[in-house]
Amino acid sequence: MDTLMMTWIVMALVILIAVLATRQVALVPGKWQSVMEMAIEWLLEQMNSAMGPNGRKLAPLVITLFLFLLISNWLGLVPGFTSPTADLNTTLGLALMMITLVHVLGVMHKGLKYFKHFFEPYIPFVVINIIEELAKPITLSFRLFGNILAGEVLLIILGILVPYIVPTAWLAFSVFVGVIQAFIFTMLSMSYIGNSIRDEHH
Repeated sequence: MDTLMMTWIVMALVILIAVLATRQVALVPGKWQSVMEMAIEWLLEQMNSAMGPNGRKLAPLVITLFLFLLISNWLGLVPGFTSPTADLNTTLGLALMMITLVHVLGVMHKGLKYFKHFFEPYIPFVVINIIEELAKPITLSFRLFGNILAGEVLLIILGILVPYIVPTAWLAFSVFVGVIQAFIFTMLSMSYIGNSIRDEHH
C-alpha cells in the first residue's frame, strides 16, 4: 500500500515537473529552463550513442523513465516517505516492461528476422542466449532495488547510532547514488533497445 501511494506521489511530481518545464518556454531561457534544456540535451546525446538515430522517437519514454527513477530514488530520503524503487515489485515491473518493449520494438523494426540473433553465432548457442535474455530483467531490477533499499536502511541505522554528522554525509552520498542508479537503469534499457532497433549495417 505504501509503495502504491509513493508511486502515485512520484507520478504526480513527474507530471508537475513536465508542466513547469514546458510552460512559458522563452526564446531566451531563464535559469530553470536552462537547467532543463541542458539535462534534456545531455539525455538526447546519450540516446543517440546508445540507440542510434531511430532512438530519438523513444525520447519521451526514456526521459520519463529517468525522471521517474530519479524522483523515486530520492523520495525515500525525505523523512516520512519511502522510495518506490526500494520495493522489488516496482523495479521488477519496470524491468519487465522495458524487456518486453525491447522485443516488441525488435519485431516491429526487423520482423521475424529479429529472432535470428538468438541462434548466433551458432544454433546450439540458443540456450545461452535465452538464459541471457531471462537474466536481463532480474539483474536490472535487483541492482536498483538492492542499492536503494540498502541506502535507506543504512540511513535509518546511522540516524539511530550517530544522529548528526554521519547521517548528513550519507544523505548527501545517497542523493548521488540515486542519480547514478537512475542513470544505470536508463542506460542499460537504452542499450537493450538499441540492440533491437539498430540497423545491421550500422
